[in-house]
Amino acid sequence: MEESNDTSMAEFILAGLTENPELRVPLFLIFLAVYLVTVVGNLGMITLILFSSQLHIPMYYLLCSLSFIDCCQSTVIVPKMLLNFVTEKNVIPYLECMAQFYFFCAFVVAECHMLAAMAYDRYVAICNPLLYNVTMSYQVCVLMVTMVYGVGLLTSTVHTVFLLKVFFCKADKINHYFCDLFPLLELSCSSTFINEVLAFSLGALNIIIPAITILSSYMFIIVSILHIKSSGGRAKAFSTCSSHILAVAIFYGSTAFMYLQPSSVSSMDQGKVSSVFYTIVVPMLNPMIYSLRNKDVKVALKNLLQKKFSQDKE
Repeated sequence: MEESNDTSMAEFILAGLTENPELRVPLFLIFLAVYLVTVVGNLGMITLILFSSQLHIPMYYLLCSLSFIDCCQSTVIVPKMLLNFVTEKNVIPYLECMAQFYFFCAFVVAECHMLAAMAYDRYVAICNPLLYNVTMSYQVCVLMVTMVYGVGLLTSTVHTVFLLKVFFCKADKINHYFCDLFPLLELSCSSTFINEVLAFSLGALNIIIPAITILSSYMFIIVSILHIKSSGGRAKAFSTCSSHILAVAIFYGSTAFMYLQPSSVSSMDQGKVSSVFYTIVVPMLNPMIYSLRNKDVKVALKNLLQKKFSQDKE
């Protein structure tokens, strides 16, 4: 057995979403378009927030951080995924695979907690507006963002350290479109008990706790909305909340389906479909859901464009 154990297998082959050659070109075009929309939308939001002084408040600082996370997460996953559709074998070196998993894990965990921080920010703004400037001060906002990234990096480091101890010798083909934890563990010929315990325990910590925070925040928000006397105001507030809750439900539902199931009942093919939502679809939707429906963002965009055009004329 010793001679077959190769902890640093030279390379893996990513199976991708499909092996049907007829679907490769259409899927390539679809995911390329989605990726371009994701990058343009999130970078656009970051630029708009940084250069619009009226958006320099905690809500938009958090949104800026979310856009950064979404842009980075998509960039870690999608370009390599697109190669699956145009190459016969999508080869990824061992160290590159570990690096991809590390950054993917860091960003997806950071997104879990960033969504919770944004929900708490909305709760304070709607339910305790008089205390908003104190409760969500600049220092508190910086601390929240720091903690979000800190938890993401810590979780990712723990997972990656123990993944590096796994011996891979069963095969070199990963049944996924990127280097994710469970597809990699399927190739192990050593014990993965610690890895699976960490996956479920840290998964529960990073999915369930932020989800409870978000649900609690929106429950209080909805109660506050019900006290709004204007029917038009209630309808507008409910419309905004429902779109936020939908984005959160898609993200947390798909991540929970992938990481909080026992490996005996989980299907990797179903896991691929689930992964598409939280790695590709949600990062594209977030800028539209959290910003394009927002009046302040529309006004800031209009002012920025007018300023740009006036400078060009001069």
